[in-house]
Amino acid sequence: MLRRSGLIWAVVALTALAAARDGFDAWVAATDLPPLTPELGVEVVARDGSLLRAFQVSDGRWRLDPGPVDPGFVALLLGYEDRRFYDHAGVDPWAVLRAGGQALRAGHIVSGGSTLTMQVARLLEEGPTGKVSGKIRQARVALALERRLSKPEILQLYLELAPYGGNLEGVRAASLAYFGKEPRRLTEAEAALLVALPQSPEARRPDRAPELARAARDRVLALMAARGVLAPDRVRAAQSEAIPSRRRAFPALAPHLAARLMRAKPGAIRIETTIDAALQRAAERLAARAVSGLAGQVSAGIVLADHQTGEILAEVGAANWRDGESDGFVDMTQALRSPGSTLKPFVYALAFDEGLAHPETLIEDRPMAFGSWRPQNFDRQFRGTITMREALWQSLNLPVVQLTQAIGPARLLATLRRAGARVVLPGGQPGLAVALGGLGISLEDLVAAYAGLARLGRPITLSAEPGLAQPRSEPLFSAVSAWQVMDILSGLTPPPGAAPNRLAWKTGTSYGNRDALAVGFDGRHVAGVWLGRPDGTPVPGAFGGELAAPILFELFDRLKRAPDPLPPPPPATLMVDNPHLPQPLQRYRPRDAVFAETAPDAPELTFPPDGAEVEAPGGALAVKLRGGTPPFTWLADGRPVALALRARETVLQLPGPGFVALSVIDAKGRSAGVQLRLR
Repeated sequence: MLRRSGLIWAVVALTALAAARDGFDAWVAATDLPPLTPELGVEVVARDGSLLRAFQVSDGRWRLDPGPVDPGFVALLLGYEDRRFYDHAGVDPWAVLRAGGQALRAGHIVSGGSTLTMQVARLLEEGPTGKVSGKIRQARVALALERRLSKPEILQLYLELAPYGGNLEGVRAASLAYFGKEPRRLTEAEAALLVALPQSPEARRPDRAPELARAARDRVLALMAARGVLAPDRVRAAQSEAIPSRRRAFPALAPHLAARLMRAKPGAIRIETTIDAALQRAAERLAARAVSGLAGQVSAGIVLADHQTGEILAEVGAANWRDGESDGFVDMTQALRSPGSTLKPFVYALAFDEGLAHPETLIEDRPMAFGSWRPQNFDRQFRGTITMREALWQSLNLPVVQLTQAIGPARLLATLRRAGARVVLPGGQPGLAVALGGLGISLEDLVAAYAGLARLGRPITLSAEPGLAQPRSEPLFSAVSAWQVMDILSGLTPPPGAAPNRLAWKTGTSYGNRDALAVGFDGRHVAGVWLGRPDGTPVPGAFGGELAAPILFELFDRLKRAPDPLPPPPPATLMVDNPHLPQPLQRYRPRDAVFAETAPDAPELTFPPDGAEVEAPGGALAVKLRGGTPPFTWLADGRPVALALRARETVLQLPGPGFVALSVIDAKGRSAGVQLRLR
């Protein structure tokens, strides 16, 4: 009977235990867990993965994705905080018993029984640490976390959320702030300090209480030595290492670009760029030095790109982005400003393309009126008869206005837009002043247009985001015309102290000395420099050649020891001096050079029509001409393809297939032209 009674009690006990277990499981399963994906700050990284700029989370805390963390730090953390982390289910009964026994013997709490998972539970809920109710809640959440997450996921949460004093959370933010380095490689002293700080993050802040921080670090190291984790000699060496005495600023390279990308990619945590961190630092130092001796609130902008790939390698939006007096918050790579004379090369390229001129063509630099407008040269002097090459070298205004009148200002704007530039006209309609900078364009777009020039007329979209730089479909002008302009610009005298023939380059100064610019390129890279005041106030004495050009050349010096050579002339390039040019190209004559009564007899292409797509087997194209005075000179993309023809109908042998600018010049210098696509 007793045996039967004992069996009944055993069954009752087991049933009670099972019921308790089931009730406990249900209690854990019913736990209302906090969100398990803490908000992380956005990070913008360079092409090599290094951090350019990090952003705080919405409440102002620095909390970043830990990324790779030194395994030695993780070993110290688990060895010090939770040796059975991979064995318990969220609560370690042996740690609880040990802590309780120590408290009974000492009469006060000697060590806590919290596991790493319990600490994560507290950090997720930002709960209290001392009250019994808080401990019970942490234990319940820890048990639920262990059922929901893997051990590596729980450890990851700790690495993201552990407090390190002030607004620092997570091992990566702490490592960057206290050591100025990523946590992927830490010394044993650094790792021990990062293990010790979360236990009392405010009291042990090394930037405020270095001695308390040192003592806490050394206790971690001593315990690791006692437990055999670290050898005594390594502990002594680690204890001799200095404690960081200040909190470092987080990286903030390319701050304007980083902020722009973050706004454009809501929800992204990691944003990759094509920026070269070393070049970015060099460019930012150059920008700061460029304005250091200038009076007033002068800022600077710099864009450096690889024009073969379209990747932006450095972009400086302001000389000092934190300086409110100089409007450092304004990104001067994106602001619309006057380009000054930097658009003149595009006018010459278009004129060469239409067969209106050649680099050795003579043109008049003398006083003249265009309606009511009488433009002046920058120095208010006139040179008389000079070559186109000399006119562009000296950046004269009268010759380029004549060419702009011939090609039409709308043609210049269309070319810039084909390069991907956004241009804004003050009056809405383009006038001749656009050639002298009478429009708004950003520095980045201006550099992109010069990239098209450097690529022999083939434009490309520039981008600081990997994979977004793409060649554009429509050419700006022919390769011959682009090379002719490139050849002229490479012959400009460089700033004092700079190596000659390193770059093809051009400067610009806007009306009233508001903007000083320099843009240039070699066979691989293109860059632009802007200096001025973001609010548009004039800067007396600011000239592109004196301020911006030296920075441009020094930027290329920082980029590489020797320039990449410019491309050779295309095979069709006409390389002769003025007396050996075709007679119509020896001296520039505007389209309206003849008297009005002879205007009806000006040459006119009747076939093919402008903009046509024409079959040209083997490049043979039939053309028809009306009017004009023979003999006729025919040009394709600025190079002669037929000389001294008297017939008005002929067959020309043209390069093809593809786009071609076809033009004809009669004996009196009058011309007509069309744009075609040959099939």
